[in-house]
Amino acid sequence: MMYFLKSNLGRLRLVGFAEGISLLLLVGIGVPLKHIYGEPGLVKIIGPIHGILFLLFVFNTLSISVEQEWKFKEVTWKVLVACMIPFGTFYIDKKILSRLKEQD
Repeated sequence: MMYFLKSNLGRLRLVGFAEGISLLLLVGIGVPLKHIYGEPGLVKIIGPIHGILFLLFVFNTLSISVEQEWKFKEVTWKVLVACMIPFGTFYIDKKILSRLKEQD
């Protein structure tokens, strides 16, 4: 667990996980509450949090790609495109970021 807090790549993985969880909460709980029961409160809270986490993930990805000299087509592009697909951050963590951890 300390790896995630000590390295930039670990922090990127944590932000990606938090972004994915926030999307699950937003889509799985907040949106149904808003549209079925007319309660938009949770969407008003989780929506901006999810947006901030998404932007943090994108900015951290760009920062780490420069730091680790990722080739744009090989890693950066895959990460940035996949994070725009719903729940793509979980895929990114499993297929790309966890393997990069092993290389450090």
